[in-house]
Amino acid sequence: MLQGFKDFITRGNVIDLAVGVVIGAAFGGITTALVESVINPFIAGLVGKPSFDNVLAFQFGLFGDPATIKVGVLLSAIVNFLLVAAAIYFTIVLPMNKLAERRAKEVAEAPAKEPTASPEAILLAEIRDALLAQKQL
Repeated sequence: MLQGFKDFITRGNVIDLAVGVVIGAAFGGITTALVESVINPFIAGLVGKPSFDNVLAFQFGLFGDPATIKVGVLLSAIVNFLLVAAAIYFTIVLPMNKLAERRAKEVAEAPAKEPTASPEAILLAEIRDALLAQKQL
């Protein structure tokens, strides 16, 4: 039972996943800083306060104190999500895709190398040829 767990944990894809989660969490700080410190102030400079928190807010309550329904908070979350997604796409995904395309093009244009046999394969071929020669005698 413990050996199976050890095998599961030491597989490369589990470790890669763990590293990806840690890097993703660290990268979250970068994207949050980009959105909050660059994109939101830019939008605020263009159109005013970049928050929709009080848009479509209304009071609702049949009994007792009315509750405040703030649809604008949802709108703000959606806009922030779209801004973060756009920031990630244009700063990370798009450049990485271009780099991958460039690498794929370089690989496609590179001359194909002749496959070289390992010394073991060469020795085995010689042994095979010698055995065939003996068999024919």
